[in-house]
Order: sequence, then structure tokens, then C-alpha cells
Amino acid sequence: MTFTRKSANLVPIEDTVFAIVKLAKEDKEKNGPEGVVDATIGSLYGEDGKLVAYDSVFDHYDQIDHRVKAAYAASFTGNPDYRRDVYDWVTRGKTEPLAHSVIATPGGSGADSTALTTFLDEGETVILPDIAWGSYKLMASQNNLKSVTYSMFDGDGFNLKSVAEAMEKTAKTQERLVVVVNDPCHNPTGYSMTMQEWKSLIALLNSYSERMPVILIDDIAYIDYAYDPEHSRDYMGLFPEISSQVLICIAFSCSKTLTSYGLRCGAAVLLAREADAVREAEIVFEKAARATWSNIPNAAMANFSWVITQNRSAFELEKQKYVSLMRQRSSIFLKEAEDAGLAIYPYREGFFITLAIPDNALRSRIHEALLSEHIYTVQVNHGIRVAICSLPVDKVRGLAARIKAVENAVQGA
Repeated sequence: MTFTRKSANLVPIEDTVFAIVKLAKEDKEKNGPEGVVDATIGSLYGEDGKLVAYDSVFDHYDQIDHRVKAAYAASFTGNPDYRRDVYDWVTRGKTEPLAHSVIATPGGSGADSTALTTFLDEGETVILPDIAWGSYKLMASQNNLKSVTYSMFDGDGFNLKSVAEAMEKTAKTQERLVVVVNDPCHNPTGYSMTMQEWKSLIALLNSYSERMPVILIDDIAYIDYAYDPEHSRDYMGLFPEISSQVLICIAFSCSKTLTSYGLRCGAAVLLAREADAVREAEIVFEKAARATWSNIPNAAMANFSWVITQNRSAFELEKQKYVSLMRQRSSIFLKEAEDAGLAIYPYREGFFITLAIPDNALRSRIHEALLSEHIYTVQVNHGIRVAICSLPVDKVRGLAARIKAVENAVQGA
């Protein structure tokens, strides 16, 4: 006898990230933090080893009236000024003249998850990258959706051919296509697509839209940590080239942008050529919001709007300091990885670098061996993720060579 729905997956969740984070914490408590390399944490940490919380964000948040923090938002779709400000911040005018709407969500996760259930019926298939944030597949399975993957890379570039193959396969079994990309600053590889790759992707979506509706979910959780912030949205200037049978849903995360991970604030930005198409999707998002989380934290939305309108210069200056720090960390690791002969997936920018280990069995053995050397990383499909976002420079130095030595030992065993 069971009390859960028949379709429920009753295998207990095993979040590998939090499990390894716990092991690293225990090691630091037992042996001291100096000898432990904790490359697990997917949040921004300073050189002092502490979580970064921007003064330009939280000094004002602390001053927000308690009643504003206690109050419901103006609507379950989000406060009007927040929705407007998110659209302006995310698109920077690049997506005009497309019709658009913004729905407030609990982090970028809420936007991703709701998009899947808005655009796909139970039993249908979402197209995902093979190297990706693991929660995409969990979101799909929890909502009785299937998933098929495309290979992220063809050499050092985005594998558009594999995307096309996955679309062709899926097009034979359902009436619409949903494709997920996590760009720029892909989690977990740190890859960002080129303008030419984006042009080719838009052309591919348009070609399939002649047969059926096509939806692109672009998860931009880490976009504000691109190394060239002035041009980080340039690719969105290609979005107006979509056909009337293509809809784009951008998943935005205040968690990453504002270092406000626990406030659970984000948004889905819906874009299409026809206003009716946007409104149709908006209605489903609205109902999902009301039925699922009901309300996004009022003060979190108010604070975002204040930061990016009233305190934008100070915020961007403070954020850029940490973007530069991550660039320093990544440059050290990339140079030392090249010197050591340590294979990594193509990295451009962002929070993570991923070791390229196509054989998952070998990956698991290397990961286990790293633990014995007090080096804590996260396993992903076909690789091992190194979170440079949380590693001080002094612990980045020499890390690639240490990992390569462990890899050599495992392969020679």
C-alpha cells in the first residue's frame, strides 16, 4: 500500500552537491581549513573564505521597513516595478520589438521548473545538454516528463549538430519542442556561446518552427558574472529574428546577480513575435504561480528594483571587483591545467570549470581519490566540477597539478 500518487518516484533524493559539501565541512572541522580544498560551493566567496553578500545590496535591504518585508507582494505575478525593472536589466533593450511579459518566480529554479510544465504535457520530452545542472532532469521527472540530451561540445565549440539530432528525434513523438540552454556562463563548464553559434541556433529553431511550435528556455543564472559585462547581452539582439512559431523563455536569478541566494527571487521573461502567444504562456505561468508558491518575497523584489535603479553604479562597481577576482582565479587554474596536461571542457567565464572525463566510471574513481587528498569537488555527467567561485587564489594555485597527479595515480592503478 502507498499513500503517494502512482507515478511518484519513491527513490530517495541524493543531492551529491550537498553530500560532498557536508564531507568538506566535517574535514575542515576535524583537520582545520588550511589543508582542505573545498571546491564544492556554488556561491561567491571572498579571499577570506567567507560568503560574499554585497554591501551595495544588503545595506539597503536592512533598512527596508519591517512592514514592507512582512507584506504580500502586489500580485502573485510580482510587483509591477520589479517586473519592469527585471525586463530592462535582463534585455537592455536588445529584444525590441518582441512582445514580452515577466513573471516573478522563486529564483531561477522557479522559472525553469514552471517553464517545463507550461510548455510540455505529461509524458512529453524536454531537450537538455548532456553536461548540465542536475536539477533540470529532476524537475522533468517530478512532473512526469521525459528528457533527451544533446552533446554540449564538438571539439572546443557548441555542438549544434547534436542539438539538431535531438530535436529531430523528439519531433517524431510530440507536437512541440522545448530546448534548454544554459548560456552564458554555463553551469558547470563555464562555456559561453559565440555570436555565430547563437545565430546558428536561432536559425535551427526557426527551421523546426515550420513544422511545429518551438520553445527555447535560456537559463541565464550566471550572466552577470560574464567577463565582458558590457557585451554579455549582445546575443539577445538576435532574438527578434525568431519566427512567429518560436517562443523564448529567459530564466533569471536574483540569487546569483545580487548574492541573495536565500531570498529566492527570480523571474521568467517571456518573448515572442506575437502578443497573443506571450499572453497565452503568461496565463499558464500566472496560474502556476498562484497554485504553487503564491507570492515572491516583497522586500526582495523592492530591493532589486532599488539596487538596479537607485544604486546601480555602486552595485556594478562592487560586483565587478568579484568578477575580476574570478577571472584571476580561473586564469591561474587554466594556465596550470594546460601546463599539467589536465583536460578540461572549454571554459570562457563564470563560476565553474569542469574536468573533461567522458568515462563516468573513471570519473567516479578519480573523484573518490581526490577526497582522500582532502580535495572536494562535485561529480557531473562526464566530468568533475571545480567551483572557482568559492576558492581563494592561494588554494587555486597548484590545484590543477595536484588533481593531475591523482588522475595519473588512478589511471595507473
